[in-house]
Amino acid sequence: MTRADGSRVVIVMGVSASGKSTVGAWLAQRLAVPYVDGDDLHPAANRAKMASGHPLDEADREPWLAAFTEWIRTTAARGHGGVATCSALRRAYRDRFRRTGADLWFIHLALDRAVAAERIARRRGHFMPPQLLDSQYAILDPLAADEPGVTVDASGDREQVLAEVLRAVPPPDG
Repeated sequence: MTRADGSRVVIVMGVSASGKSTVGAWLAQRLAVPYVDGDDLHPAANRAKMASGHPLDEADREPWLAAFTEWIRTTAARGHGGVATCSALRRAYRDRFRRTGADLWFIHLALDRAVAAERIARRRGHFMPPQLLDSQYAILDPLAADEPGVTVDASGDREQVLAEVLRAVPPPDG
């Protein structure tokens, strides 16, 4: 895959522990475009709430959604594309991101709940506790056929997932 020369923004989505940050950072480097981890756009209060084991409600998510949407808009306007990671669990959030007018492509890293739970249990230093995993699966709207993107099985090892992602991402005008 060569450098993205359009304004395509690839959003790597999925539940916690699906590998979004690993895949997103790798893909951005591979495409030579800017990268943002959506977790970094959460206000401190949101991160603290989740760390204490409480899921966010829609009012909590609003400032994060606004910041993430603005990152998409700004990145696409610069004309060099980008890669972002976020859960993007609800179709309504993805619809909001598409309303920016950016050329968006979603990669849904699909993961069985048991595998996600096992990965979360091994993780250290992340604010997302295991008890919030069920709340993520409860609101997950899988990527639909009419949405630009692809679903990738994220249960394999890192190299398998990265290879599948590389095959799945079309060129900027594809």
